[in-house]
Amino acid sequence: MTAPLLATRKLVAGYGEAAVLAGIDLTLEEGRTLALLGRNGTGKTTLVETIAGLTTHHGGTIHLMGQDITRMRADRRVAAGIGWVPQERNIFKSLTVEENLTAIARPGVWTVDRAYSMFPRLKERRRNLGSQLSGGEQQMLAVARALMVNPRLLLLDEPLEGLAPIIVDELLAALRQIVDGEGMSAIIIEQKARKVLPLAHEAIILDRGAIVYQGSSSDLLADEKALGQHLGVEKVPARV
Repeated sequence: MTAPLLATRKLVAGYGEAAVLAGIDLTLEEGRTLALLGRNGTGKTTLVETIAGLTTHHGGTIHLMGQDITRMRADRRVAAGIGWVPQERNIFKSLTVEENLTAIARPGVWTVDRAYSMFPRLKERRRNLGSQLSGGEQQMLAVARALMVNPRLLLLDEPLEGLAPIIVDELLAALRQIVDGEGMSAIIIEQKARKVLPLAHEAIILDRGAIVYQGSSSDLLADEKALGQHLGVEKVPARV
C-alpha cells in the first residue's frame, strides 16, 4: 500500500513550552488540496509551521511520503519536498524578482521561465527589486519562489490577505492552475472560506488547536450551519 503524501498522528506542537496543537490526526494524499479553516487564533498557522519545521514539537509524528520528518530541520524539509509561503511572504526585498527565484531554486520541472508563464506580471518586473513590488506582486513572487524548490507539498498561509479584488482573482486563477492543472498538493489557510473551498478537495476546521470539522470541501461549502457555527460565515442570499 502506497503511503500518503502527508500524515500527522497525535501531533502536539507550539512555541516554547506552550502547546497550541492538541493531537492533530491528518492525512493528505498525493494530488489533493486541503483548505485549512478556522477563526483567528485557532492553530492554523501553527499547524502549517509545524509541518514546515518551525515550531516546538511536544508529541506525535509527521510523515512525508512515508518518511518520518518529525525531528527534521526546516531546511531539510524543503529538500524533502515542502514549499512554504508564509503570511509575511518573506521575499528578499533587496534582490530582484529573478534573483529571488534563482536564489533557492532546486532542480525540477519548475523553472524561472515556467514561473513567469504562471505569473506574467513577474516577468514584466523581473529586474525590479522585491521592495519595488506591490503587495499583490510580492505575494505572487512568494508563491513562485516556493514553486522554484520543486516541492511535492505546497503550504500557503492566507495568500489572499490584504489584496485588491482584481489581484485576488488573478492569484486564485494561478492557484487553480497549480493545484488542478499541475496536480500540485497543497494546504491552504484562508479566511475567505467561499474563495478557497472551490479550489480544494478536502477541508478541516480547527478550534483551540483541535479538528472540529473534517470532510470534503464541497460538502462544507454546502453546509451553511457548519460555516456559520465554526467560521461565522453568513448564508449567501438566494437570488431572486
